[in-house]
Amino acid sequence: MEIERKYLVNEIPFDLTPYLCRHIEQGYLSTEPVVRIRQDNDNFELTYKSRGLMVREEYNLPLTKESYLHLRTKIDGRLITKDRYVIPMENGLKIEFDVFLGDLAPLLLAEVEFPDEDTANAFLPPAWFGEDVTFSSRYHNSTLSRA
Repeated sequence: MEIERKYLVNEIPFDLTPYLCRHIEQGYLSTEPVVRIRQDNDNFELTYKSRGLMVREEYNLPLTKESYLHLRTKIDGRLITKDRYVIPMENGLKIEFDVFLGDLAPLLLAEVEFPDEDTANAFLPPAWFGEDVTFSSRYHNSTLSRA
């Protein structure tokens, strides 16, 4: 189960170099249902996501690099590339701050994953977060892959 909130960010709020950064490349074999392949640094996976906005089922399966490269030739839409910075919060949660590259630049999105819906609903975002787009499918990566 994935429970997350998503926010637009207007500008990079501070120096990101102290934070863990992962380079991510992902594409979609299907957007209905969502079937995604992803390279996350040196890790490769295939993911299935159910319908939903803040709460949805998510299943991840490991792929070999060769399988990933083979499936990458079969994606629909654009291949999304982004740098993801992991920013710890005082409450034990983590912000995954995505800086999109290529033709999606200068898009900036922040996501926070939660242990339960009550925590997600009670969340007060930091001041540097912009518009809450959790309930807009417009900012799902699967939608961005087709836009």
